[in-house]
Amino acid sequence: MKIGCPTEIKPQEFRVGLTPEASAELTAQGHDVLIQSGAGEGSGFADEDYLAAGARIADDAAAIYAASEMIVKVKEPQPGERALLRRGQILFAYLHLAPDPDQTRDLLQSGVTALAYETVTDAHGGLPLLAPMSEVAGRLAPQVGAWALQRANGGRGILLGGVPGVRPANVLIIGGGVVGAAAARVAVGMGANVTVLDRSVPRLSWLDDAFMGRLTTQFASGPAVADLLPLADLVIGAVLVPGAAAPKLVRRDQLALMQPGSVLVDVAIDQGGCFETSRPTTHHDPIYEVEGIVHYCVANMPGAVARTSTKALGNATLPFVTALAGKGWQRAVSDDPHLRAGLATHDGRLTSPPVGQALGLDAVTPETLLAS
Repeated sequence: MKIGCPTEIKPQEFRVGLTPEASAELTAQGHDVLIQSGAGEGSGFADEDYLAAGARIADDAAAIYAASEMIVKVKEPQPGERALLRRGQILFAYLHLAPDPDQTRDLLQSGVTALAYETVTDAHGGLPLLAPMSEVAGRLAPQVGAWALQRANGGRGILLGGVPGVRPANVLIIGGGVVGAAAARVAVGMGANVTVLDRSVPRLSWLDDAFMGRLTTQFASGPAVADLLPLADLVIGAVLVPGAAAPKLVRRDQLALMQPGSVLVDVAIDQGGCFETSRPTTHHDPIYEVEGIVHYCVANMPGAVARTSTKALGNATLPFVTALAGKGWQRAVSDDPHLRAGLATHDGRLTSPPVGQALGLDAVTPETLLAS
């Protein structure tokens, strides 16, 4: 199969869809890998690295899209990229369609067969292509929150770990999954006073055991959030509903409960955000204030540590890329129910019911599509 990997064009996105190692494995299997010139530079991979791996280099994105049967990338295609997609082509990337009606419409109109990293599942009920980036974003969240808390950035001027005689910051993490646990690990390590909310009692028990009492766990509820907001210096939103829009955990009127200069870090912004006042920002301009509360809502947080993120993502995606390239999309998703869960659009039809529900569009299940 002809596999293309274009340069990411979303602002400050430095990751790349294929590593040289992945390219070498794909070319060894007889596939033709085409990399846009400079695509790997943000992650520290030169064109020469890809050439040594057996890939070919193309000068521009148009050449990549025109020549490739499958496009492998990181972030959702931007409007100009979506115009290059076509019927019969496979797109494999993070899509986050639920909060993005324009992208959904364009993918449907193109007829492309699109598979979303973020809804591919595994045998344990996890999200294996989202997990590595969730781990990265979770570990980054306390770091960027600590930066935003600095007075020069509009924050309260509080050091996350405190100093002898001065209390550390109170960090509230809403959601105890992969993101929340990773955020808690770093926040605890930085010396903060950490509370994690989750609606799963078994997950809370696991967190309590894993951290050996170094954080506080509490069952998540509206009243619990309202009680803890006045005490929180940093709130990390870490709740995800696979394929669907993120729930709103903090309402606009609840910002009045918080101390001026407190910080909200919304790790769910790719799925629409879990705070009512969230809107996507970039690494270039990452924060803004609403009602005196600092918001950090960068939509591609792992892009800040592109080399680590690209390697972690490439390790996770390669088996699925190999299956799609070797079998074709139809046989690959028929053979693997976990990959099938990632199927989002095909031939102008929406195949993700959660996205259909979020956007008010008709959708069929991948199983119904394959049966027809």
